Amino acid sequence: MGHEVHTIAGKYGTPLVSLPQERQFTLPNIRFDSREQKWYESQVFPFLQKHPPHITPKRKKIILDRLQFEGKEVANRLFEYVQNNSLDVIVAQNTNAMPMTLLGGMGVYELATQRRVATIFHHHDFWWERSRFSNSHIEGLLGRIMPPTDPGLEHIVLSTYAAHILRSIKRVQPKLVPNCEDFDNPVVKDEYNADFRRELGFRDSDILVVQPTRIVRRKRIEDSIGLMGRLIALHPEIADRVHFIISLYQGDEPDENYIGEIRQMAQGLGVQVHLISDRVASERGTDEGGRKLYTNRDVLANADLVTYLPIWEGFGNALLEAMAAKVPVVTTTYLVYKTDIGILKFRNVEILDVYGDDGHLVIPDQAVEEVYELLTNPAVRQEAVEHNFEIAAREFGFGKLRERIGTILEDYGDEIRASRKRVARSKQAYSV
Repeated sequence: MGHEVHTIAGKYGTPLVSLPQERQFTLPNIRFDSREQKWYESQVFPFLQKHPPHITPKRKKIILDRLQFEGKEVANRLFEYVQNNSLDVIVAQNTNAMPMTLLGGMGVYELATQRRVATIFHHHDFWWERSRFSNSHIEGLLGRIMPPTDPGLEHIVLSTYAAHILRSIKRVQPKLVPNCEDFDNPVVKDEYNADFRRELGFRDSDILVVQPTRIVRRKRIEDSIGLMGRLIALHPEIADRVHFIISLYQGDEPDENYIGEIRQMAQGLGVQVHLISDRVASERGTDEGGRKLYTNRDVLANADLVTYLPIWEGFGNALLEAMAAKVPVVTTTYLVYKTDIGILKFRNVEILDVYGDDGHLVIPDQAVEEVYELLTNPAVRQEAVEHNFEIAAREFGFGKLRERIGTILEDYGDEIRASRKRVARSKQAYSV
């Protein structure tokens, strides 16, 4: 859109080739896995520890004082970068919604509220939505900085539900920018990913059902396996062809038992499960052993069906990626799907988010038969994926994203211009 973009991060997982190196700022102590973050987590989030330490009021004050002091140091580094590069506005990606980087959150809070640098907070999920951050020793601090509600700040959320919650709890008026996908350049089969099946040991006739997500409990992967178990029980003629693939890793919500539970359940139902995160990366390449690495999009390009049965999602990025790849989807009607996605009349297999006494999703026979139809009737599949692609491209494509970003920057323009003047004056004062 013509803006000069800089990035600020704790680390870059892979080289960021889209920007010059001089516009990439790295601050290691705001990493999710920094030594500082791990120490604070061990002190203030009891549910993250098997044996949490006892925190006295005096100890709590010491921790808070240290956190705020070190946060101010981060703010100083950030403000220096803002000054040196004459930055007009900061876009804070989830820094002040989830305490995954407490020093990053403190630094951005200080930058936005004390240094008064124009800041747009883009919230994906909120800390009060995660049980592992409940009953913390810093709830008062989190309530103040995650997110802050000072005048002159802008807030963006992913869904109408999140907007309602933020208005109710924080009394702010957030803008809405849903997850979007590049439907102008969608994932397709090409020379690179055409050998995916052969490389991973699948036949051309195999049915690849992909769970294109991280392995975390709220994704309810056990329900996807339950669905596959029902499918092959009702249609045993395709049982040996159905392969259930989980493409990504455990991520930032570790659970040592979950993978074992998934494998045990799949074995009991006769579902062939494949965990392939060691062959999936953010960029194409090779691993240390010289094996070919694929992106999650390459996996989707070879999928016959995507399962997406979460109990909760901030929006549904994997859902959009699947529709962009023209892969049929079976999904639960989770809350945000109901309010922001399902109303657009996609042709997905929709399973109501109703759970039985055993805790598992109630899967009606009709849903199983709809899945079977999509897997075995090419005409039905083609009609569904083309219909979904057309609607999703219109509602969640980059054209809609450019429009929303442009409107937000225009509406926030007065504060950006005022911030630009404040930063310019601070540089003069600093030089004197």
